[in-house]
Amino acid sequence: MPWYNDLRPKSDDKKIDYALIFPELKNSDRKRIIKDILDLRNDLDDKIPVKNSDTSLLLASWNIKEFGHLTERIPDSYFYIAEIINRFDLVAIQEVKSGLDDLNRIMKLLGSNWDYIITDITEGDSGNKERFAYIYDNRKVKSSGLSGELVLWDDLTKNSTVKQLKRSPAITGFMAGWKSFSLINIHLQPGNKDDDKEYRKEEVRLLMEAVKVKLKKKHFWNENLIMLGDTNLYKDNTDIVQLITDTDFREADNLKGKVTNVSESEIYDRIFLNVDQKYFHLIKDVNGHENGNVYKPFEVIYTEENRLNYHDYMLKHKDNPDTLTDDAAFKKYYNQFWKRNQISDHNPIWIEIKIDSSDEFLQEKLQEI
Repeated sequence: MPWYNDLRPKSDDKKIDYALIFPELKNSDRKRIIKDILDLRNDLDDKIPVKNSDTSLLLASWNIKEFGHLTERIPDSYFYIAEIINRFDLVAIQEVKSGLDDLNRIMKLLGSNWDYIITDITEGDSGNKERFAYIYDNRKVKSSGLSGELVLWDDLTKNSTVKQLKRSPAITGFMAGWKSFSLINIHLQPGNKDDDKEYRKEEVRLLMEAVKVKLKKKHFWNENLIMLGDTNLYKDNTDIVQLITDTDFREADNLKGKVTNVSESEIYDRIFLNVDQKYFHLIKDVNGHENGNVYKPFEVIYTEENRLNYHDYMLKHKDNPDTLTDDAAFKKYYNQFWKRNQISDHNPIWIEIKIDSSDEFLQEKLQEI
């Protein structure tokens, strides 16, 4: 569970035994945060399967907006982000920026059972000073030792105007239970103008060609590949999706067609699997559907009901607070900008992977005998 010592009341003398992450918190702040955490925990209980140690792995992907760059995040937001991450076993993060203060706060809140892996920053203007990260529960998940980038090469790109993806995809190996797999963490070219779509399509084409070559030569550490992240794929980008599915990746069933941005307009965040069909499966629900979904934090935190609690923060953070002249202006700024800068403009997505193959293994050996 996350670290809650900052939420002890000032009258609790035991707090002197613990290092505080947010020593400036007032009791009124603590009361507000605790109430929201309780609501958030109840919502997570309803919508995310219970973590267990032996049979399944909860894998999530989340673009946390400009993580390490935005300066207006208030302490509340770090507790909420940590609470959400804590409900999964392994989370692939996109849009981690050059500064690591946000990540370090989250790791402190998560506690000693959690580790992380980060990539280097993709330099240059097009790289947007971004890096990828993986945060994982070390009681369930182990790093395989594989950590690198998928880099394109000259022969592959000689007839293309694209020489590298603007944000080099990270490929990282993990082990959990019976399963070994590699995650390919991506953040593709944004935008839906013709030039953006063509560039994004070429990024995907070249990436898939690189994957095919490496699979054929058996150059991957492990051939269970899961590609996930912020694809910036719009609903009408079906031709780009086909480039992925033609490379023997399939989109996680329960995420197909589900919008993932906070504006509820596009299917940016996705999970594609190219895995062993015999032994690598997702857990299914009682109706036979693969477990997986989009989790929407703003249904319970930073709600309209609680907006008045944050008006002073909005006045402090707005570049020109004089424009917040009435309730309508506060409401617009709150929903379109402020709360998205607190958490993200993307919702996390998740799937549940079966990691105990005992039954399949024993059945196979029984037949062999």
